[in-house]
Amino acid sequence: MAFLNKIATTTLRQLTTRRYVTVSHVTPTGPSFGITEDQKQIQELARKFVREEIIPVAAHYDKTGEFPWDILKKAFPLGLMNGQIPADIGGMGIDSYTDCLLNEELGYGCTGIMTALEGSTLAQMPIIIAGNQEQKKKYLGRLLEEPLVAAYAVTEPGAGSDVNGLRMKAERKGDEYILNGQKMWITNGGIADWYFVLARTNPDPKAPASKAFTGFIVERETPGLTPGCKERNMGQRASDTRGITFEDVRVPKENILIGEGAGFKIAMGVFDKTRPLVAAGAVGLAQRCLDEALKYSLERIAFGVPIAHHQAVQFMLADMAIGVETSRLAYRLSAWEVDQGRHNTYYASIAKCHAADMVNKIASDAVQIFGGNGFNTEYPVEKLMRDAKIYQIYEGTTQIQRLIVSRNMIDEAKKSSK
Repeated sequence: MAFLNKIATTTLRQLTTRRYVTVSHVTPTGPSFGITEDQKQIQELARKFVREEIIPVAAHYDKTGEFPWDILKKAFPLGLMNGQIPADIGGMGIDSYTDCLLNEELGYGCTGIMTALEGSTLAQMPIIIAGNQEQKKKYLGRLLEEPLVAAYAVTEPGAGSDVNGLRMKAERKGDEYILNGQKMWITNGGIADWYFVLARTNPDPKAPASKAFTGFIVERETPGLTPGCKERNMGQRASDTRGITFEDVRVPKENILIGEGAGFKIAMGVFDKTRPLVAAGAVGLAQRCLDEALKYSLERIAFGVPIAHHQAVQFMLADMAIGVETSRLAYRLSAWEVDQGRHNTYYASIAKCHAADMVNKIASDAVQIFGGNGFNTEYPVEKLMRDAKIYQIYEGTTQIQRLIVSRNMIDEAKKSSK
């Protein structure tokens, strides 16, 4: 805990009591990406934590696949978790823009550990946007008491991007619902304290998604809920990913969010809030790749000079910088739209798609600049490249993001033509 002794008495929680809010980003003519003094201090707090507590152990957690409980226990008292839990139930209530700034810093250190720290936000968001006060106090409040995590259980073995293909059933039996089915690729699946679960309550296969599904809050210790073995993934290995089996899992009716049939709308609304956060994490990883590649290119000598002096490498570094900066602007615009209370699906999908494609190219270029050393586990960029790939897959593939963007464009064009 040497790090805690070095930090000033200021923690993220103390900073947020001064209530910087989204109005700090508002200008008469449009968005402003300026950063307040409080936000700069939050960045510095996260940056110090990343460099002193995460980067030194990232390779260990990547090799072992252990869940980084020690890191969570250090991050929790500093307020580096659960940032968007509302202030009226004891949370910090930070805005989306600020949470994205935090995610970028954490992503710089290790996106696997970042997911362990921040992945719970995905499960919290359905309750934040759709839960009643009692549900918020019970389930979000629990996460404020000790370093616990929650899980968002929507994806199934045969239904990822095709949410309408979900097969998990929930049948009403008196004051309870009985859940049966399987979920797959669930982040925090084996260590969550509770789950947000999307299940089909309308048995009619022709029922539209907007009416067929219901969102439930399910306690981890409910009989019949069984997490599978931890998956050994290509990257982000510190994150706990598992399948979950539900066999006659009984959920009380008071654990429904809003009501029957509202689940799909809730689940999709969550992504508008969380995709900017995912994009921010990708930017953090991309910035790390660029920093490592630039440093190496100034040290590695070829043909009598550092390879950074060769135009071929200079152009690669320039393209990497362009990708980082444009993706950073995209996630900030998307987060700013959230904080204005506006529908941001279009911008969220652009930010997530662009950042995902960008970080994969940048990670690949970083390995190329390192040459043979980049292909070796003794150097950091090999891990960074493996960690990057999932950004084109989770929280909606890049293909799905392009579909969303194009549909938004077409819908707007049709409105304009009327």
